[in-house]
Amino acid sequence: MKVKANNFYKFNPVMWDIIDPITNLKSGDIVQVKNLNGCPPANTMGHAHVYYDGKFAGLVHVNSLEKIDNKQKGIIK
Repeated sequence: MKVKANNFYKFNPVMWDIIDPITNLKSGDIVQVKNLNGCPPANTMGHAHVYYDGKFAGLVHVNSLEKIDNKQKGIIK
């Protein structure tokens, strides 16, 4: 799956993020993908940097991110 920067996704960890957790995210958390300066862009080697509640949460596998309808959820107006 490919993700886009600045879009919101539901975090549902796949085995990689369960075995080697490098974030404190819980299943069901709504996160935003961001491209950080000086870091590889989202989807590089299947990973993306995410923010949770406006704070950097870490690096997760893109297969742990489920697409949601941003407008329907009221996240983006």
